[in-house]
Amino acid sequence: MRNLLIFITKYNAFFLFVIFEVSSLIIYVKYNSFQKATFINSTNTVTAGLYTRVSELNSYLSLKEVNDSLARENATLRNQLKTSFFVDTVNKRSVIDSAYKQQYQYIQAKVIDNSINQRNNYLTLNMGSDKGIDKGMGVISSSGVVGKVLFVSRHFAVVQSLLHKETIISAMLADTKDQGSFKWGDDMDPHSGLLYDVSNNARPKLGEWVVTSDQSLWPAGVRIGTISNLHSTKGDGLFLNMDVKLSVDFSKLQYVYVIYNKMALEQKGLEAQEKKDE
Repeated sequence: MRNLLIFITKYNAFFLFVIFEVSSLIIYVKYNSFQKATFINSTNTVTAGLYTRVSELNSYLSLKEVNDSLARENATLRNQLKTSFFVDTVNKRSVIDSAYKQQYQYIQAKVIDNSINQRNNYLTLNMGSDKGIDKGMGVISSSGVVGKVLFVSRHFAVVQSLLHKETIISAMLADTKDQGSFKWGDDMDPHSGLLYDVSNNARPKLGEWVVTSDQSLWPAGVRIGTISNLHSTKGDGLFLNMDVKLSVDFSKLQYVYVIYNKMALEQKGLEAQEKKDE
């Protein structure tokens, strides 16, 4: 306390100057309308700028929560798409009674590990069996096909990427529905693949979408990519091959959707019974 008093006594002239200066400024602004308006306007401008910076900082810090929320919302919306349902139609006395029954459900997950520069690439998701994810389920992103679930633990899942030498998809041309098979290219380019064994009666066009077919693990119509180059027919000339530019940028994957097919067990049961009868 003694040191404080000594300090104030030593610099009392400076403190008196500050007090008088602040008092004069307050009186000057308070009793002059123009200066008062200018001061308030300047203060509002500075305050608004500070609030803007604080708001931008808060928005940046909350990006993770926003992304998680958007991913959950997208999963909910995908569950409501018409392609997630099948039509149960009954014809009786010339009256058609149609009811949509849901076949596909979408489980949102975050990519926590991913590779794109190997011959066989995989992704790891932060969701597992406790969220309903099982081996063999298809995986997509908002841009298109990503891969299929290969291994599952309680809290995690490993996905065999589209960028894998053993990933082969039943695909078709979006416009004409001509079917073929899709696989990742031998050149290991993470941005392209190959659509092959398409009938030579097809008339594909550069830039045409290649999508999943009804015979694939994924719902029909999910994007794979666009045709970037057409190959000449070889051998007997019965089939066409074409390069495909992938719609998914695997180097930037953050959120994906695991597809639960509610009719998968029924379909597998019938197919198993068919193989026994052969």
